[in-house]
Amino acid sequence: MSNRTWVRRRLVSHGVAGPLVKSAQPIANRVKNSMPYTHARPATPSFTGLGMEGYSFEPLRERDLDIYYIESVKGHDTFMISKRITRTYYVLRGNGHFTVDRRRYDVCSGMLVEIPPKIEYSYSGRMVLLGFARPRWFRGNDTHTRWNPDVTSRDSSSLPGREPWPSRLARVRVAGKSPVGAFLRLNGWLWRHLPPGVSRCGPLLRYGNVVHALARVYGVRRQTPSTYFVRNRAQLELIRRLMEQRDKGEILRVAVLGCSFGAEAYSIAREIRSALPESNLVLNAMDVSPHAVEFARRGVYPLASSEPTSAEIFERMTAAEKADFFQMDGETAVVKAWIREGIIWAVGDVSEPDTTEKLGLQDLVVANNFLCHMAPSEAERCLRNIARLVSPYGYLIVSGIDLDVRTKVARALGWTPVDELLEAVHDGDPCLRSHYPWHYSGLETMDKGRQDWRIRYAAAFQILPTETDLRTDSTPMEQSVAGSRQ
Repeated sequence: MSNRTWVRRRLVSHGVAGPLVKSAQPIANRVKNSMPYTHARPATPSFTGLGMEGYSFEPLRERDLDIYYIESVKGHDTFMISKRITRTYYVLRGNGHFTVDRRRYDVCSGMLVEIPPKIEYSYSGRMVLLGFARPRWFRGNDTHTRWNPDVTSRDSSSLPGREPWPSRLARVRVAGKSPVGAFLRLNGWLWRHLPPGVSRCGPLLRYGNVVHALARVYGVRRQTPSTYFVRNRAQLELIRRLMEQRDKGEILRVAVLGCSFGAEAYSIAREIRSALPESNLVLNAMDVSPHAVEFARRGVYPLASSEPTSAEIFERMTAAEKADFFQMDGETAVVKAWIREGIIWAVGDVSEPDTTEKLGLQDLVVANNFLCHMAPSEAERCLRNIARLVSPYGYLIVSGIDLDVRTKVARALGWTPVDELLEAVHDGDPCLRSHYPWHYSGLETMDKGRQDWRIRYAAAFQILPTETDLRTDSTPMEQSVAGSRQ
């Protein structure tokens, strides 16, 4: 059977080609009664890129097939070559173009594009696509060759999969499979069962760092939307203290980047407004996912586990905090109006150079738990760009990131670590600590034996003005900071 015939029959079985539905009936009769005949689009994206989101229909009875619903805003962020998978795209809505083997093919609604293996391609434009992949996606199939200039201006050094492997162990294969995954899972189990305090002793600290270095190389990095209200209490307390240093009634400009479904942005807004009710808070919350931003903007969260969030999102809150935070409405919790006031929600890629122009300078920038999901070179470039958002003498809080990357950038740009609550903030997120050392996102155990421990383990930094800032500023510090926000 040809690929086109196979795609045609599959479209028929999903109701796309109505006049031929009867031809799918014999197949349907053979499906077990327990198997679903219809599949709804998932509530949350299965994968995201800089210019698109994709939803995977699963589980399918056909084990050798992936079907995706793709919402392309700008396009796929990279060009890639498939090793074995044939991909077929049907344009449901919109128009754009595919670039296949260095040639451009314009497409519009109703057109079908077939991409065989070993051919470089990408797509651009505002479109809704139905994608088919056969066989199913597997690790190692795709080679990303270059960025798509229609989506991003990044350089090729930060392409996924281009970072050098620090250890040959990650390449070892036994019977065609890597033993590293099992090794990391075993270490995760062992670490969770260690007596309290034992993991902080010298030999285990060094061993844990070796395991974690391997995990950072081996792990497949991908963004995850999981989040919590009141995720890190010590960090919220630090934010309150830093903002209390501002003059009463002064405009406080705060940016929460990678805001996901809004739990962190609302937690920060509540903390500041509770401590400084007279302040004029302007909070910019930004995420690359339009779906996440729209959900966060509504501020309505199901109390029971339900996509796109789960009941775990509330697990770190006390009953009193829930009562102060939400208006209960049946099976949902609605963020109260006094917390939601002044929050500006936006879709954007914080790694792009124009982020500063879009948001303006901020007194406080919070960038938590998304940089660790990027390749180190990409995370470094993104963090340098984020630092440009902070006004002189303002503050940057960044956790959930490779500590080597954060330390390198902090040293290069001359950031001043905030010593206040340093240890409490470092250990304040149980999720990050529980992933160490077996997962790339895990947070390294604090080692005060290191000479650089303050700058390495600090999550909060003050950004002092550069010489250029000082030369162009003849007013006192307080007037300089106020003027920079106009």
